[in-house]
Amino acid sequence: VQLQASGGGLVQAGGSLRLSCATSGDTFSNYATGWFRQAPGKEREFVAAISRSSGSTIYAGSVKGRFTISRDDAKNTVYLQMSSLKPEDTAVYYCAARNRDYYTVRSESYDYWGQGTQVTVSS
Repeated sequence: VQLQASGGGLVQAGGSLRLSCATSGDTFSNYATGWFRQAPGKEREFVAAISRSSGSTIYAGSVKGRFTISRDDAKNTVYLQMSSLKPEDTAVYYCAARNRDYYTVRSESYDYWGQGTQVTVSS
């Protein structure tokens, strides 16, 4: 499966962005999906994930209550709605997919990755 992330950009602190990850090449509903991010000089970290069948979700503590992950199987797309953005949310955001029913927070457990989209939050 191929993943294409989009929707990043420059936003002021307190603003919102919605990231999209469009998938192709296989049945999207076969995959659990997640979002990760990597800031300059830091390791890639987990942001949010959603399971394949139940749609259950999990979030990193730093984004819980501000970010929402969702999926539209008809459009083969997973979204990350980001609100109340902070300068520390600045990073390249990556979507990822794994051919399992349930999500994981471990990046090494995802099989497929998108190219990343830059999110910059100014103070």
